[in-house]
Amino acid sequence: LALNPWDVILCISGTIISCENAIVVVVIFYTPAFRAPMFLLIGSLATADLLAGLGLILHFAFVYFIPSEAVSLLTVGLLVTSFTASVSSLLTITIDRYLSLYNALTYYSERTVTRTYIMLILTWGASICYGLLPIMGWNCLKEPSTCSIVKPLTKNHLIILSVSFFMVFAVMLQLYVQICKIVCRHAHQIAVQRHFLASSHYVTTRKGIATLAIILGTFASCWLPFAIYCLLGDYSYPALYTYVTLLPATYNSMINPVIYAFRNQEIQKVLWTVCCGCFSSTMPFRSRSPSDV
Repeated sequence: LALNPWDVILCISGTIISCENAIVVVVIFYTPAFRAPMFLLIGSLATADLLAGLGLILHFAFVYFIPSEAVSLLTVGLLVTSFTASVSSLLTITIDRYLSLYNALTYYSERTVTRTYIMLILTWGASICYGLLPIMGWNCLKEPSTCSIVKPLTKNHLIILSVSFFMVFAVMLQLYVQICKIVCRHAHQIAVQRHFLASSHYVTTRKGIATLAIILGTFASCWLPFAIYCLLGDYSYPALYTYVTLLPATYNSMINPVIYAFRNQEIQKVLWTVCCGCFSSTMPFRSRSPSDV
């Protein structure tokens, strides 16, 4: 096959994604202090994005060096599983942040740990099921007319994935609206109790809302173009349209470690200590709420 520049760009993106998220996974896995629900969910997101990056690299390698229908199904299944798990992990993090504010008094309890494990099981269970569909026979290799813009996925399979994404996005949007309301109410109560000036209350509220807007805006700008094109596009459309909308979606996995991991002060401390050569996996940390991250 002639080398497609878009495939090269996707492979480079996959390499960057893999390196970023591998750092997060290693830090969380080898630091016993990072066993709180918040870090488990961040680890789930990093694992999903790491697999997505590896999937992009493997897809490029197999397409150009080991062309095979069976291998193509495996790599596409891996990409579907990983990207589905990534989006689902973002939803679980949003739910966790909302509950940490809504049920602040009972958040640090065994119930939260149990709920976290249940969310992780559902997230990865559903993602693996979605990824296994092409391998189990739901593909368009025998009927090209049923193909979607992402071969060998069928049009119906991609529609289900797109509709699922819009449902996740709608839930996240609603939760972040509720989080904004709680943040504004808390900031106002603190301002009244401590006799802060109105300007201080305004600055605190604006900062919180801006952070949430960046998180949701980044997610939407990365995934919405591809999700919309999955519903409207057809297999007969030029492949260029697929690449143009798919590439920003991969950037979401590149940005996630920056937003959810590298901004976390505890993870920053571990990274700094590793760089300084004085790493201690048992170093103490100040327990923080997901709403602070």
